[in-house]
Amino acid sequence: MQLTERQRRLLELTFVDYLSTAEFLERPLVVERAQGLYCWDTEGKRYFDAIGGIFVAVLGHRHPRLMEAMRRQMEKITFAPPLTSVTDILLEFVEKLGNVSPGNLRFVKPYSGGSEAVESALKFVRQYYKQTGKPAKYKFISRYYAYHGATFGGMGASGSGARKSKFEPQMDGFVKVFPPTYYRDRFSSWEEANRFAARSIEDVILHEDPDTVAGVLIEPIGNTGGIITPTDEYFQIIRETCDRYDVTLIFDEVITGFAKTGNMFAAETFGVIPDIICAGKGISSGAIPLGAMIARREMGQAFQGRPEEGRHFAHGHTFAGNPLACAVGNAVIDEIVEQNLCEKAVRLGSYLRDKLSCLKKYGVIREIRGKGILLGVELVKDTKGMQPFPELGNELKKTALENGIILRVDPSWFAVAPPLIAEQEDLDEMCDLIDLSLRIALNRVGRA
Repeated sequence: MQLTERQRRLLELTFVDYLSTAEFLERPLVVERAQGLYCWDTEGKRYFDAIGGIFVAVLGHRHPRLMEAMRRQMEKITFAPPLTSVTDILLEFVEKLGNVSPGNLRFVKPYSGGSEAVESALKFVRQYYKQTGKPAKYKFISRYYAYHGATFGGMGASGSGARKSKFEPQMDGFVKVFPPTYYRDRFSSWEEANRFAARSIEDVILHEDPDTVAGVLIEPIGNTGGIITPTDEYFQIIRETCDRYDVTLIFDEVITGFAKTGNMFAAETFGVIPDIICAGKGISSGAIPLGAMIARREMGQAFQGRPEEGRHFAHGHTFAGNPLACAVGNAVIDEIVEQNLCEKAVRLGSYLRDKLSCLKKYGVIREIRGKGILLGVELVKDTKGMQPFPELGNELKKTALENGIILRVDPSWFAVAPPLIAEQEDLDEMCDLIDLSLRIALNRVGRA
C-alpha cells in the first residue's frame, strides 16, 4: 500500500514494535478495520489474519458476544478506584477463570496484559518465599530463545539476546538453560534431546544452590524459538525437579492459553500442572487489553493476615481488574466453554497440519510442529543438510502481505494460529494463500 505524506510524517513521531521505521516503510500496513478472520487496510485491501493479530484473536476480530458484553458493561462502570474497591464483575472473572484453570489454580489477579502478568508472578514468588521462611530464594531459571515480556523482569527472564542487549545491564537473578531444540541434532531421538534439556534444569538448580532458586519460568510452546514443542515427558521431569527442591513452576501461557492447543491451557495439553500460570492475549480475543496471574490457592493464602503484619501482596496496577476488561474476559471464557472450542481446536488443528504438510513438496520444510491450531513451519535450504533458510523467510514476509495474508515469520520459520471461528473451508483459503506466497518467495530466491 501507499502511505500518505501525513502518515509518513506521523510515523516519525512513534515506533512500530520490534521493527525499524525504515523496514516498516518497505512494506507498510495501516489497518483501518477488522471483522472475523479478516483485516482491511486504508486502501480497502483485505488480509486473512492467519495469526489472530499476534496469537490474540482466538474468537476472531470484533466477535459479537464480546462487543455486546462491552456495551452492557459500559452502561454500568468502566473504572473503579483500585486502592479502595473491587467490582462484582472482577470477582465474577476471578471465579470463572479459576474454574477453567487446571488443578487448584484458583488465586487470580487480572492485569492489562501478559507482560504485567509475568512481572506479577516474579514478584509474587519472591515475596511468597520471604513470607514462608525461605527469604534466600530469589533466582529464576528460564530458557534461551524465550520471550516473557517487555518489562525489566520479563526481559531478564527472556532469552532473546538482540531484544535485550540494548538495555543492559540486565536485572540480577535470572539464569538460562537451552530448550530441547538446541540439542535435537546431538542426540539419536527427539525424546532423548528433551530428557537432556529437562534434566539440565536440575543441574543448574544444584549448582546455583537450591536454597537460592525460587522459580522455573517456561512457555509450554516457545514462540520466538520457532514454536518449540517439547514432549510430555519434558514437562514431567521439570515438575518432579521443582517438587524435589521446592521451586515454583511457572507456565507463561500468554500465547498458548485459551483453547489454541486443544485445552483451555497447554498445561492440560501436556499433562502437567504448574504452580502459576501467566495469561494474556487470547484472554480477551483482542477486544481490550487484559491479562492475568493464576496461582495455586495455597500460595495465595500465604498473603493473608492481619493488616499490621503487612502480608498483603505489595503490588498493583491502575488498570488491573478493569471492569470493562473483566466483562470481556468473562464473555471469552463463556464462548469457549459453551461452543466447545477446545475440541474444535483439536479437530481443526489436525486438518490444518495435514494442509500445511502439502508444503513439503517444495523441499524446504524441515518440520511442522505445535499443538491444536498453534502450528509452526520450519524453513530449511534442503531436507538433507537441514540448514536454516532465512533468505526465504525474509521474502515470505513480503509475499505474504502482497498476497493478502498476515503470518508470523521470523525468518527461518513461520507460524499460524487462526481464530477458532474458522471452518475447514477457511483453512483451505488460508493455506492456498500460504502456498502461493511461499511459491513466489522461492522464485525470488532462485528456487523456482
